[in-house]
Amino acid sequence: QVQLVESGGGLVQPGGSQRLSCAASGRMLSLNVMSWYRQAPGKERDLVATITRGGTANYAESVKGRFTISSDDAKNTFYLQMDSLKPEDTAVYYCKAEARLYNNAYYNAWGQGTQVTVSS
Repeated sequence: QVQLVESGGGLVQPGGSQRLSCAASGRMLSLNVMSWYRQAPGKERDLVATITRGGTANYAESVKGRFTISSDDAKNTFYLQMDSLKPEDTAVYYCKAEARLYNNAYYNAWGQGTQVTVSS
């Protein structure tokens, strides 16, 4: 199986920055599609950003120009750099990755979630 472990959440002031990390471990060939989602209290889990192994990134309109998703394939780790944070960015952030396994099957793994709170 593939496990994802997130780190980097916490409290940040409006206008500040924070970087989330998601490290993958387990028996896999590669991470193909890596994503960040977020879920605010009482709301559905929404897609924030996605990056493919080839480096193509896509973002939700609400974070374009403020968030940057990146990956380090050698470390099987991907990141979400969040700048110009707003109170409405407050949520639990989850990472998700599609892993290619040694039998050429694909496995979708989720991180445990990390709280990001934007408040003065």
